[in-house]
Amino acid sequence: MISLKNVTKYYPSKLGNQYVFEDLSFDIPSGHNIALLGKNGAGKSTLFRLLACSEYPDKGRIVTDKHISWPVALGTGIHPQMTGRENARFIARVNGVSDVAEYERRVIDFAELGIKYHLPVKTYSSGMRSRLAFACTIAIDFDVYLIDEVTSVGDPQFKRKAQRALYDRSKQSNVIMISHQMPELRLFCDSALLMEKGKLTFYDDVDEAIKRYEAL
Repeated sequence: MISLKNVTKYYPSKLGNQYVFEDLSFDIPSGHNIALLGKNGAGKSTLFRLLACSEYPDKGRIVTDKHISWPVALGTGIHPQMTGRENARFIARVNGVSDVAEYERRVIDFAELGIKYHLPVKTYSSGMRSRLAFACTIAIDFDVYLIDEVTSVGDPQFKRKAQRALYDRSKQSNVIMISHQMPELRLFCDSALLMEKGKLTFYDDVDEAIKRYEAL
């Protein structure tokens, strides 16, 4: 279970504080692969950052006993000045990976960067950054993977490889996924969270949620 307890999150602006959530309490159920739906600006990425603890609520707290990934998107969590290898080893240490050598082998095999694995990430193309970011995440055994559009970008071969890897992971762990590709959400997700006006609604049926989302 992931529990939001009286969570308030806002961002200052010239027009005053812009609230994403205000005193929101909600339990995200375990044992589901969840599509996160909502209009642009609804707060989907903000919720991801809160769940990953890369940002914190202005009030309230999030309680969970799950090991949750960082939001996996293009290049997320990758430092451009560091090499691919330095990034992978740093991520392994931060996430408490016990066998760093084995973890690094899995990253190398998946990312397929060749000699560029030893070059600074700032020299990578966007596709190479996405391969490294995804490989560094999928090589860790998280309870919940936060996936933000990453399997719908890049070259066709990487898309297929990422989708296969994520599908395999989703059988053992869970995913919470943001995507504008409804077929992709139906492939990975059995249920959904709909974000609307700072509120969350859980749907046990992903198709029902998609119909509601498309009617907004």
